[in-house]
Amino acid sequence: MFPLAKTLESIRKAGLVGLMIACAGLAVVVVVVLVAGVTWLTAHLVHLETGWLDTLINWVVGGITGVAGWFMLPAFVVLIAGMFQEKTIDRVERAFYPDEVRSREPRLWPDVRHDIRFTLWALFLNILVLPFYLLGIGFVISIALNSYLLGREFFESAAGYHLGKPEAEKLGRENRAAVYGGGLVITLMTLLPLVNLFVPIVAIVWMVHVYHGLR
Repeated sequence: MFPLAKTLESIRKAGLVGLMIACAGLAVVVVVVLVAGVTWLTAHLVHLETGWLDTLINWVVGGITGVAGWFMLPAFVVLIAGMFQEKTIDRVERAFYPDEVRSREPRLWPDVRHDIRFTLWALFLNILVLPFYLLGIGFVISIALNSYLLGREFFESAAGYHLGKPEAEKLGRENRAAVYGGGLVITLMTLLPLVNLFVPIVAIVWMVHVYHGLR
């Protein structure tokens, strides 16, 4: 698979190891803060007479939050990736597409508000899917939903870096198979232990190669 081969090669050739380590660290912090926050909130809202039962409930809630956070990770991928997006695109294009490199210096956070809005929207949609897990089809729906969301978002980020949002959307609609196929790969990687910590960088790199491959 061409984007996969290019993506793996980019880690070395574009010097992305440092960014991937930083990305993994940030992903761990996000999950830990989420679990700790919900556990703290439960401890302050739920008070039972039996001490051991109170502690058990807090631990159970923390465990459930951790598992839920694992499956909700796709919703946070774009927010985490935003911190590394422009720098990653710039490094990959300097290594593989030097004629396409933009002249201006990459910014640290290209569009924080957009990333936060996307994350909240993705979280909302993923929460709506949760009841379908009771019917045995939640996992499939979640994969399909996040493949669409992540494929479209990362492709439009890579393409929009050069074309602008409207043209990036148009190009994505004309190449749905490549965009959503990439989104499926990205979504499946978010479910793999340890691998999912590096997904934000891998997703950016993947879609950069998809975009240039289409051109």
